[in-house]
Amino acid sequence: MERLQLRINSAEKALASFHELVILTNPNQVERDASIQRFEFSFEACWKAAKQYLYDIEGIDVASPKGVIRSLRENNILTEEEAIQGIQMVNDRNLTVHTYNEEVAIKIHSNLKQYKELLVSIIERMKTKV
Repeated sequence: MERLQLRINSAEKALASFHELVILTNPNQVERDASIQRFEFSFEACWKAAKQYLYDIEGIDVASPKGVIRSLRENNILTEEEAIQGIQMVNDRNLTVHTYNEEVAIKIHSNLKQYKELLVSIIERMKTKV
């Protein structure tokens, strides 16, 4: 349980940092790229916290981000619609290595606010069950 709490704390710190950039209304290219980078490390911290939650609380050992999203749905942390959005978030996270491509960067950036809200929801819902 201690490891789970550490992971949740780490995820919350990452999300606070991500929030600082995601709220910008007209980011320049550097701010956009920085927000994508913060999305990457926030996503990593959150999926690892969820993986630990599933292991410690639900007794489920899942190895991949998509598997974690599916298990969160099966354990009523996410709704069906949120799980679909979560899978898309994983796909976008996997595309972040291509942010040198302007079209990809713009597409990913356009989804960051909803992804941040989803990640915050996941962490908050897990906290209520811990």
